[in-house]
Amino acid sequence: VILDLKHRDEVIESSLNVIDSVTITGLRRSKAWATNQYVYFVIKFSTPFTNFGIWENDALSDVKTQVSGKNLKAYFQFENQKDLLVKTGISSVSIEGAIKNLNEESPNWDFEQIKSNATKQWNSELSKIVVEGDDDKKKIFYTALYHTAIVPNINMDVDGNYRGMDNAIHKAEGFTYYSVFSLWDTYRATHPLYTIIDKVRTLDYIKTFLTQYQQGGRLPVWELAGNETDCMIGYHSVAVIADAYANGIKNFDTKLALQAMEHSAGLQHFGLGAYQKNGMISSDDEQESVSRTLEYAYDDWCIATFAKAIGNKEKYAQYLARSQYYKNVLDASTGFMRPRKNGGFLSPFDPREVNNNFTEANAWQYSFSVPHDIGGFTKIIGGTAKLEASLDGLFKANSKTTGREQSDITGLIGQYAHGNEPSHHIAYLYNAAGKPYKTQQLVHKIMNDFYSTKPDGLIGNEDCGQMSAWYVMSALGFYPVTPGSGQFSVGTPAFTKAIINTDNGKYFTVNAKAVSNTNFYVQKLSATDNALPVSLTETMTLPATKVNNGGSLDFTLGESPLLYKQTIKNYVSTNTGFVKNPIINGGAMAFKNAKLVSITADAGDRIYYTLDGTAPLNNSLLYSGPITVNSNLQINAIALNKSGEKSFVTTAIYKKIPHNWSIKLGSPFEPMYSAGGADGLIDGIRGDVNWRRGNWQGYQNENVNLIIDLKKIQPVTTVTAGFLQDAGAWIVMPKSVAVETSIDGIHFTNAGSVTNILPITDKQAQIKQITISLNSLNARFVKLIAMQYGTMPAWHEGAGGATHIFIDEIEIK
Repeated sequence: VILDLKHRDEVIESSLNVIDSVTITGLRRSKAWATNQYVYFVIKFSTPFTNFGIWENDALSDVKTQVSGKNLKAYFQFENQKDLLVKTGISSVSIEGAIKNLNEESPNWDFEQIKSNATKQWNSELSKIVVEGDDDKKKIFYTALYHTAIVPNINMDVDGNYRGMDNAIHKAEGFTYYSVFSLWDTYRATHPLYTIIDKVRTLDYIKTFLTQYQQGGRLPVWELAGNETDCMIGYHSVAVIADAYANGIKNFDTKLALQAMEHSAGLQHFGLGAYQKNGMISSDDEQESVSRTLEYAYDDWCIATFAKAIGNKEKYAQYLARSQYYKNVLDASTGFMRPRKNGGFLSPFDPREVNNNFTEANAWQYSFSVPHDIGGFTKIIGGTAKLEASLDGLFKANSKTTGREQSDITGLIGQYAHGNEPSHHIAYLYNAAGKPYKTQQLVHKIMNDFYSTKPDGLIGNEDCGQMSAWYVMSALGFYPVTPGSGQFSVGTPAFTKAIINTDNGKYFTVNAKAVSNTNFYVQKLSATDNALPVSLTETMTLPATKVNNGGSLDFTLGESPLLYKQTIKNYVSTNTGFVKNPIINGGAMAFKNAKLVSITADAGDRIYYTLDGTAPLNNSLLYSGPITVNSNLQINAIALNKSGEKSFVTTAIYKKIPHNWSIKLGSPFEPMYSAGGADGLIDGIRGDVNWRRGNWQGYQNENVNLIIDLKKIQPVTTVTAGFLQDAGAWIVMPKSVAVETSIDGIHFTNAGSVTNILPITDKQAQIKQITISLNSLNARFVKLIAMQYGTMPAWHEGAGGATHIFIDEIEIK
């Protein structure tokens, strides 16, 4: 038996102690996704080993019994053994905790008994929902239900001790402490499912959140092993808390919860500062700006609805207003959510393009991410007919994406991507468009086409149960489009019967006797108590209380769509009199010749602006027509509606390029990393270390090869170019940078070069200004050549992948 403590992620520290011939203890503390993960362990063998040895830094010793370091391995040899049993206890607290856990959870060597106990536990979990119907669908369903129950994980010892977010040891009193909260994924359907069948654990999850806020300083975003990884966006703990409360899980400190929610919403990182100041995030402020604006707006709605539920009207109004900020990235003329840049919408715009303005998605997939204001969104884009047309456009579009390759975008129907979470609610939006039969068509198709019993039976990343939770909820016949609303959107069930144990002693039964692969269109809905709410028959929304209080829902299904008029009056809709920010249409910041800049706002709104950098008021310049810009200028603008309510300030900055040079590129840059085009390299505007904001010109599989025309022959003393290195993102310094000069643009002479700029092993994101001296050489044309490093080395996680060169701002003196 070989024990390798170096294997996998980076080891911070480790230790190994051979206690006796059947017992080993130790620690493995590592750094990867979780940057400080403790695993104390005890390993027990069922029979003594006859020989062992320990490697320290790959040097073998057969005499040491206790070692520590970062590269430890050991072997244990057993003679004449037909069977060997090994059991392991782990703890994030201590070796003593690991021993206690092992002794209580696995006190004997009866493997069959342990297996039997595990079977009983899983049967108990999986019997929370009992379905009847097709055998293959049952396999898919129970595999999915199993997936939803794998995480979150208990992250404390049997005595209640755990390692908190502050890295100190605490004791859980009155609740179980958990870990692994992939909340950007799981707030959508996994946690709403838990509110039905796992109420006790849901309460423990919320108490864990609040404990982590108290001990770690904020609510979890994507927590793992007591570490905040911040690997995804939003602050979706608030969605889980609000949804649980709306579904009757209320036995927690609500004042503390609201305080924690507000704390998350008030932070200044990841674009939140700009979001609070400007009512949106632009691509100038933060990467993934559109997605962040949308996710923050939904989270703010969750805070609002929770505040209202606990009686705090002031906070309800405050966060309800914030929930409208999504409107500032919605282009009403196209119906798409679009990135904003320098006061306007970023152009050119391709809704299929996967780029750094969206999180693992594109504009098609994120433009429907307003679950908290479906009614408001529908009104802005032109009504229910337009919503239906937009949804049709999504599902019928060409499935090819543009921009960067994104492995998460799978399971495509048109541009709908079921393999990633931002799309998961969209099929249900046809209910809001008054066409529920289209929801039923698509939900039926997705369940049948994208879930199977094969090894590749999921169309995308499971993401801690979300991919499977979509199936579980949808197969029951309803789905939580808007977690926190206390409403489910009705689809079409997959089973003839489903009995749901709602974890409060009550059962909810879904009946669909005639369900089949062709019989899935809803013809009629009825309940045993004849107490279906009006909203169910008008908008296909089912109150969560109907499920949690027990009872039944009966589907009458048919082979043909049922066409009938519906409204969206009962769908979630927020109307706060929000005034959208004006749009300054002037394009890029840098310009050569005078330009006309227009400002637009919603019909009926007045626009006021300033040109001196001050904040505009209702007595500032009243906009009446395009503004001529022929020098450096900052335009600030606000919109006022008829009631005198005003928008946030929109700012656009324009800088005139101080020369008449031109630039010719000899190799193509990556479309996603254009820095505004060729002139972006000589416009006087520098990119910073956050390259995702789009101000660098990127090259992959191509060397940089460009010629700058100075328009006249003149002495050239130095040529300076800025390069970026972020080795973790495959962006590295060029292997060499060379400069050549020419009088006629045809015949060039070497003027100097630089090599060995920065080791690729330097992982710090940083900028280097490379200067080559020319000793006042006369030239009109300056050629710059930067050679790619090549491929990432073997030690890198992207080993063998092609490197990128990122260049910006070339200065010539």
